[in-house]
Amino acid sequence: MGLMWRDQLSVGNNVIDADHKYLIGIINDVELNLQQKNRTELALSLKKLTEYSLMHFALEEKFAQAVGYTRTEHLNSSHKALMEQLEHAKSEFEAMGQDWSPETIHHFTNLLRNWLIEHVIKEDLLMKPAMQKYSPSFDPR
Repeated sequence: MGLMWRDQLSVGNNVIDADHKYLIGIINDVELNLQQKNRTELALSLKKLTEYSLMHFALEEKFAQAVGYTRTEHLNSSHKALMEQLEHAKSEFEAMGQDWSPETIHHFTNLLRNWLIEHVIKEDLLMKPAMQKYSPSFDPR
């Protein structure tokens, strides 16, 4: 069973919450491709995860700055670390070749789930009080 959106993950902004839902969907695609041992689709899903994450993090930083979030610099550093973790995970996976044991699939599935959920819970939810000062449809772009 893949990741599921829960209201507890909401930061109080429709745009950021929609991005998080989309990222959950991508991670679920990665998990499915791992389970099906579909290396071609897995590569596409990981590429999509990387590209969308970069776009989302830039947007999230713009929102944080616009709402006066005081830990924007920390958020920026966190995003850089997350991208490094993702690149490391992708490299580790690519180095494994074709033999994907159930343990390997479980390891990478948990790694990506935790990568997103830990970030949302430990970093993004800290923005919620600043976000709640604005309409849920606030978009500073």
